[in-house]
Amino acid sequence: MTNQHHKSKPVQGKTYSLFGINNDTEHYYNLIRKLTNDFLLKCPYEKKLLSHVQSAGGKSTLIKKLSVKQMDKPLMSFINKTLKATLSVYTPGVKSHLSKIPISQKLDPIIKTKEYQYHLYMIEIELINRIYKKDFKQSAYKFAMIAHCLRDFRPECKSVSGDYESICTGCTKDCFIHLGSTLLKKYDIHPYISVSMDLDKPFNKIQREHGSSGALGIACVPELAMGMRLCIKLGIPPIGIPLDANRCARWMKKTHESSFNIQELEKLIL
Repeated sequence: MTNQHHKSKPVQGKTYSLFGINNDTEHYYNLIRKLTNDFLLKCPYEKKLLSHVQSAGGKSTLIKKLSVKQMDKPLMSFINKTLKATLSVYTPGVKSHLSKIPISQKLDPIIKTKEYQYHLYMIEIELINRIYKKDFKQSAYKFAMIAHCLRDFRPECKSVSGDYESICTGCTKDCFIHLGSTLLKKYDIHPYISVSMDLDKPFNKIQREHGSSGALGIACVPELAMGMRLCIKLGIPPIGIPLDANRCARWMKKTHESSFNIQELEKLIL
């Protein structure tokens, strides 16, 4: 593994923070892995468990919603109760946020994400990583979409246009986009700065030009989950790492710097 030991400083987001009450996010990742393992003991097939979790997450799932008869109600009751008891520490701002959503954002499904959905998305991301990691690594062209809010906002960003989205030029050594891009290139993954809200176009273009392709996302929890679902729908094996907190202008009045766990990113792509 790389000698890069860049540690994120604890940050609070509009609705969630993977730091919880800790000074690092390792506790979060270890807990998510443990919870997923526990759920797999009750439902040992990863794709079946994923279908249940996605279905319980709401109507936005891109996988056909399970019927009431097909839904494993005892399993989902156990999962929801367990997640509420263990993950609420990471989503302290959801209720307050939902009570203050302006009219202009009432129709935005990401902004309207409920607390139980955050918890299900966290498990969904872990399951998708487990299911699609091998296919991602075997893809002929591997690319990453990194959230633009990870920029270092002290200087002016000097990113330039790339083939599909903007690319980092490494103007600031502590910028998380630069740190992530440097690591991704080491593993032959092409990094792009995700600015577009419509990912269908760049994804379809990549598929046309490269055929076999795999996507890695770095974004806030609900956007990452939705992006991964889109990839699966398009036949692109996805993996991803969530931002430590949601702090961009979409959530707050202005964009604040965010971060992600670089060590977890390298574990994922090894």
